[in-house]
Amino acid sequence: MSEHFVDFQHVWLAYNDELLAQGQFAVEDISLQVRQGEFIAIVGPSGCGKSTFMKLTTGLKRPSKGNIHVDGQPVNGPLKISGMAFQAPSLLPWRTTLDNVLLPLEIVEPYRSQFKSRKAEFEARAIELLRSVGLHGYERKFPWQLSGGMQQRASICRALIHEPKMLLLDEPFGALDAFTREELWCTLRDLWTEKRFNVILVTHDLRESVFLADTVYVMSKSPGRFVVRRDIDLPRPRDLEITYTAQFTDIVHELRGHIGAMRRSGTPLQQ
Repeated sequence: MSEHFVDFQHVWLAYNDELLAQGQFAVEDISLQVRQGEFIAIVGPSGCGKSTFMKLTTGLKRPSKGNIHVDGQPVNGPLKISGMAFQAPSLLPWRTTLDNVLLPLEIVEPYRSQFKSRKAEFEARAIELLRSVGLHGYERKFPWQLSGGMQQRASICRALIHEPKMLLLDEPFGALDAFTREELWCTLRDLWTEKRFNVILVTHDLRESVFLADTVYVMSKSPGRFVVRRDIDLPRPRDLEITYTAQFTDIVHELRGHIGAMRRSGTPLQQ
């Protein structure tokens, strides 16, 4: 078994055959290897292809060129071993918090066919997951009875209920206030520390990327490609106090400098 949980080999993507014939790619020549249990973050200017990379990783898009392997298997279609959460929690308003979290188990095999017979077990798993993110006592509440931060906690629980090997997060905290955002950084940190699933986080928040990730990648403007790889050599576990240290601030400024240089020059930096 390869030590790489995610392995991109020279991946290019054009969104349709016409763009492919014209040589217009959304992302180009992406090669990336992610270790088992690693937490990576991807940052870059808007429209650079960060979300496209997520779709390629989960099999929602297939590359025009190159190969992708996840967990030792070629990615030829949507992955069942991944969970996803987005900026908008998208909880169903007519379902309780508990029932929203249980939704993937109702619709995805092999859980779907087992749901009725194992419902009590699945509910216990969901209740424990909600407890771990501070939502004990809110299981029977509806989304409109929860704050934005609570809804996002429930959304992350929904993404994790089927115990995926990989969690993909697309700007999950972008719509929240600064204090709630930092609380959820710590929630995510604690969940990852306990479970050690792979995480791919797409974010515009450089502080968020440095606080959470083992490695941060900077993408160039479209067509997107990874132009900077920065290992985050801050000790774990990380508390919020670390965000006020010179070492933390220096890394954030370094990454901001890379992105600023790309915007000014219009040309990618060398990795």
